[in-house]
Order: sequence, then C-alpha cells, then structure tokens
Amino acid sequence: MKNSKTRLITSCGMLVAVSVVLQYLEISVPFMPSFIKLDFSDLPALIGSFMFGPLTGVLICGLKNLLHIFVSQSGFVGELSNFLLGSVFVFTAGLIYKRNKTKKQACVAGLCGALAMTLVSLPINYFIIYPMYYTILHFPMNVVLQMYQVIFPVKNMVQALMIFNMPFTLLKGLLDVAICMIIYKRISLILKGSH
Repeated sequence: MKNSKTRLITSCGMLVAVSVVLQYLEISVPFMPSFIKLDFSDLPALIGSFMFGPLTGVLICGLKNLLHIFVSQSGFVGELSNFLLGSVFVFTAGLIYKRNKTKKQACVAGLCGALAMTLVSLPINYFIIYPMYYTILHFPMNVVLQMYQVIFPVKNMVQALMIFNMPFTLLKGLLDVAICMIIYKRISLILKGSH
C-alpha cells in the first residue's frame, strides 16, 4: 500500500513537471488569432489519467496550471481555460479507459475525450473564458472578433468559436491522443520501473 502511494505521488510529480515544461513550448498556429497557441501540456495528464485514473489526470491539469499562473501573461484566464478543457479531456478519456484497459479502448477513450473537450469548448469559451478576457484583461469583444475577422469574415463570437476554436481544440486533442498511443507503453514502463 505504501509503495503504491509512493509510486503515485512520484509519478504524478514527474508528469506535472513534464506538463509544466510542455506548457512553455507553445506553437503559433497560422489559422488562429495570435493569442491562441498550441501546446502538448495535456499529454502527461492523459498518460496519468490512463495509468492512475481520471481524477489523477484532473489533478495533473490543476497543478500544472497553478504553477503556470506565476508566469501567466493572460491574468490566469488562459490557465483557467487550459484547466477546464484539459480536465474534460483527460477525465472523459480516463473514465472510459478504466472500464477496459486495452490499446483499442485507450484509442477510443482518447477520441471520446477529445470530442468531449471540443463540444464543451464552445460554452466554456463563450460564457466563461471570453467574458473574462473582456472584463479582467479589458480586451473588448469587438477587438477579439476583429482578430478572427482578419483571418476569415465571421459575423459574431459564436461563429468564430465554431469555425476556429472547436476544430483547433479537436486537433489539439487528437494530436495528444496520437502521441499518447505511440509513447504510452514506454512511459508507463519507465514510471513503473523508477520505483
């Protein structure tokens, strides 16, 4: 029992550390406004969710974003968005994978997690995240909308979120799942072997 707790704490610490590093490695995406960047920091949380359960994945998302707040350039709004969407992703995937731990189930679980994250991204962004950008960061809605309109002539924020953010969120999730499928076995052996 003590060994399993030690393994869980040590593995989570390692996954959080990798997650924090990956959160710094942001990539600008040509078809998105400049304030939206791609990173792979949910990947360690997905691995943690598969190894130790969905709540562990959410914990990794939470700790990663708490540590990132200290260097935040978005007044913690970006971290909140990352936490909410990432948590939906890894919790859904971990919950489905927990029922039947096979490679095929991991793939299905990851895809379901990516899809769930994509679907909730619209209400989370529209009702929580973007209003916080408008009020906390004093970033007016018309300015944000114009950043989308430079790329494609959207009429309103809902349309912008559907055309830009939802496909972007799905792509981000699918990339995390694809990488996880490639490295999961090796990473799990490393984490198990380090104890």
